[in-house]
Amino acid sequence: MKLDSIDHRILRVLQKKGRIQNLELAKEVGLSPSPCLRRVRLLEEAGIIRGYAALLDAPKIGLKLTVFARVWLTGQDVETTDHFVQQVIQLPQVVECHLMAGDCDFILRIVAADLDAYRQFQVEHLGRIKGVKSIKTEIPMQECKLSSELPL
Repeated sequence: MKLDSIDHRILRVLQKKGRIQNLELAKEVGLSPSPCLRRVRLLEEAGIIRGYAALLDAPKIGLKLTVFARVWLTGQDVETTDHFVQQVIQLPQVVECHLMAGDCDFILRIVAADLDAYRQFQVEHLGRIKGVKSIKTEIPMQECKLSSELPL
């Protein structure tokens, strides 16, 4: 699907105001409601809009610690990496998982209540995944920017 300037405007608004009513969205992007709704539906059907979600403040719900774990596996064969991914997908504490080129095999962003909770998670879950050779944890000192908005 080729995106035009109106599609970009729709996407910019929806990234900031996911709960906006179609009537208000149409006004903001300069369309009448019916064509606006049709475009949003096309963007959804094309998979450009993957879904809608409430963005939560992690510390306010008790998840005060975010860490980045660099993971090395015993091998980089398909079976080992696929097994690791399938196990990680089932762990709600892992909010991002990236297969890497470079020094480590994966980088994970993990949320936890505190350092003790993370350590328990690492020992009881992450470190027990078959194929995990080594885990190095990076603890950020300060969150300087966190955004779910993509540049359009």
